[in-house]
Amino acid sequence: MKKIFLFFATVCAIVACDPTHEDISNGGHITADELKAMSTVTLDKDPATGKNGNVLTCTTSAPVNAKWTVAGKDLVGNYAKKKMRLGDYTIILTGLCADGTEVTAEYPITCQVETDPIKKKYFYGEDPVAQPEFWLEANGDGAPGRFSDNEGKYFPYLDDDTYFGHKTLVFEVTETEEGKFIWGDDYGLTCRLMTGWWSPTFADNVVPTSPYWEVDITEDMAKACAKGGEAKDLDILMTRGKIKIKACYYEY
Repeated sequence: MKKIFLFFATVCAIVACDPTHEDISNGGHITADELKAMSTVTLDKDPATGKNGNVLTCTTSAPVNAKWTVAGKDLVGNYAKKKMRLGDYTIILTGLCADGTEVTAEYPITCQVETDPIKKKYFYGEDPVAQPEFWLEANGDGAPGRFSDNEGKYFPYLDDDTYFGHKTLVFEVTETEEGKFIWGDDYGLTCRLMTGWWSPTFADNVVPTSPYWEVDITEDMAKACAKGGEAKDLDILMTRGKIKIKACYYEY
């Protein structure tokens, strides 16, 4: 059990919204139907049209440790709230019962109207003429993916508010291609999240996704990369294949 709860604690530490995590275990087991009956997933409504808005609220009173998977992100806790991009989604609720078993429930939703528009702080791509799309590829050069005003090629320094605020960087990826590993012959599409000094490494064999790829700023990244930390600069090194990046920003 300790290992299982440590897993949930780790997930809670890396999610950008830092939701409250409660252990409300009841010492037993519930079914998937019971989990769904005690949980709700709602979108706000546009008062003018009655259409679904883009503010998502997830709640559960089930006696489990809960994890919501929303557009590829895990939000741990019995309550989660998030602004959504327009589109269709399936929200997945995973409940960890006290006997160690997991149950899941799915909730399909459609966000139709931006009732609370998503704002963006751009680091690249706000002006597509001055900052056009570019390829980030596996060639052993760490400069293209480095967030540095003088040692990077595209991205500026990230400020301490971004690092210590544990923001989620959003990359708009328009194309991907699998390719050869930079130190071997195997193929794929992976990258390494590290500092511009090559060490420490925060995550390896990360698979970028399109059209949106989200990278959570962790406490370890902040301590190593922020100017208020060791000032080593965040670096994204492609290790297999390549991706074409249109923009980089965080949403709020």
